[in-house]
Amino acid sequence: MTVARVTARSRVSRKTFYELFDDREDCFLALFEEAVAEIAPTVVSAFEEGRGWRGRMRAGLGALLGVFDDEPAVALLCVVEALGGGLRVLELRGRILQVLMDVVDRGRLESSASRGLPVLTAEGVVGAVLSVLYTRISERGAGSAASERGVGAAATRRLPAGQTSALGASGVRGSGGEPLVELLGPLMSMIVLPYLGPAAAHKELSRPVPAAAGDAGSRRGEHDPLQALEMRLTYRTLRVLAAIAARPGANNREIADQAGIIDQGQASKLYARLERLGLIHNTGPQLRRGASNAWRLTANGQRVQETLRV
Repeated sequence: MTVARVTARSRVSRKTFYELFDDREDCFLALFEEAVAEIAPTVVSAFEEGRGWRGRMRAGLGALLGVFDDEPAVALLCVVEALGGGLRVLELRGRILQVLMDVVDRGRLESSASRGLPVLTAEGVVGAVLSVLYTRISERGAGSAASERGVGAAATRRLPAGQTSALGASGVRGSGGEPLVELLGPLMSMIVLPYLGPAAAHKELSRPVPAAAGDAGSRRGEHDPLQALEMRLTYRTLRVLAAIAARPGANNREIADQAGIIDQGQASKLYARLERLGLIHNTGPQLRRGASNAWRLTANGQRVQETLRV
């Protein structure tokens, strides 16, 4: 992937590209950061709803596989292409893997027999799972076209005009092969085996894949998320949620412009209220020091927005 190809696909000049990014690696890093920020709320929300270490691992992994099935270009980016990134990309990937290893390592506390296992066990488990996913995602053939579409659109991520999200451009399942969610049982069996033993591993193989992990509509659940909201949904609120959904990572002014709000003070109060209700979260300060606000919908915010859209 060259800068020339990125600018051609995103229809911006080289001058504009270098106003947005230091170089090609900086562009790739921005896309990788956006992918992580988009996936994390869904996976973390599912993980926290699980019961016990084993239940949480299954819920979080199921959510991740579901996202990867719905967004094959994102799966290709995170699992396959990130390995070819530069030093900063690999450093971010390493921090993410460390979080995953820490979560898996909690399995040592599940039984007296597993307490003597070395910390290295978790690293081996995560590496094995990633190896399986790497092979399946590569074989699934999301293809170079999907990859180019994601990287090309990323170059417009920081433009002020409303653009289609790079990560939403490929919301179709990869051609060929079984859905990744079908690997939930085998992968869970690999994860629990060293900590809970063969019987628990065999049980994971026999457990059916829950509907909540295999279908985007089912993952949202049958309940009405609007019933739990402790606020009156005004037209302005709907416009703000729709603006954030259309352009994840937008700042205060960009959202207000898209939603038709002139008073920036009123807009700021609305963002704060939506954040307190757990519908949106600010990812800007965490990514770069001194960065402006970058608002995204939480998992619950996505459910609310999708319900309103329907």
